[in-house]
Amino acid sequence: MRTAILMLSVDEAPMLAYSLPAAALQEDAEVVVVDNGCTDDTPMRAREHGARHVRIRRRTSYAAAMNIGLAEVSAVDAVLLLNADCFLEPGFLAAARPRLEEEGVGSVAPKLLRTEGPLGDRSRAPEIDAAGMGIDRRRKNGLVGHGRPEASFATAAECFGADGAAALYRRDVLARCALPPRPGDGSTGLPEVFDEDMALWATDADLAWRARLLGWRCVYEPRAVARHVRTYSPSTRGQVAEAHRRLQFRNRYLMWVKNETRQGLLRDLPRIAAYETAAFGYAVLRERHLLEGYREVRALLPAARERRAEVQARRVVNRVPFGLEAPE
Repeated sequence: MRTAILMLSVDEAPMLAYSLPAAALQEDAEVVVVDNGCTDDTPMRAREHGARHVRIRRRTSYAAAMNIGLAEVSAVDAVLLLNADCFLEPGFLAAARPRLEEEGVGSVAPKLLRTEGPLGDRSRAPEIDAAGMGIDRRRKNGLVGHGRPEASFATAAECFGADGAAALYRRDVLARCALPPRPGDGSTGLPEVFDEDMALWATDADLAWRARLLGWRCVYEPRAVARHVRTYSPSTRGQVAEAHRRLQFRNRYLMWVKNETRQGLLRDLPRIAAYETAAFGYAVLRERHLLEGYREVRALLPAARERRAEVQARRVVNRVPFGLEAPE
């Protein structure tokens, strides 16, 4: 199975010094570094390790940069979407890739372990960063198993989706999930596997939800292991800039508008309404900057509704298994 490892760098050459060699050691894979307007040694790091270098001269969003990168790896069977701060263990692809050959499987979620840097802290017992990604019945997306002991989640199983730090997809699934390119300033003009209006946070959950609606399953494979430096998580949220928290807050609603089904909404409406009431109260009392997120959603709503028409026209399943998590 021809595979590309697509790595995005935003001035992350120090991380690439460790993550690139680990990616290059994977069998039967081409490594492609997407250089998102970097001013550091990213090009040199790519050359050192024989990776193909895709240069984006003017820095853009994560979503737009990944769409540019994906356009460069069309002639493969599988794509590993990999963050520069994610370090693959030997045999990662050998463990994950065969799962894509199973019927109905469109993506694979690995076991990600938490680390504070490339060399980690060997004095601490490893903890899970993510054993896949989930969306619960309140429509709150999150990491499965975050903070649990390394030995947890040792069984392969179906899960909702793969976290964007390291997500293995069939290339044809990504192509089918892509939204049509749109004209206008600021757009790449490319098919949008990642919704460029969302820019960054929750774009991976949005993609996983779309794949689900098209009938594709995701499998969690615990033998595929990587270590990841997590920027935004339940344990680090308080340290993240307000603009990023607001982006995550508003993107949940954009994700709903496009992907929610009538059947799912009617089934879970009481849970959703209770959670949203509490979320609004929290924003008013504790994080008033989040209120701007509601205004941003309103401005982006017309485009999201257009995207919804496209997504729902392709939908082949009515019920999506919210709350689905890999067993511990």
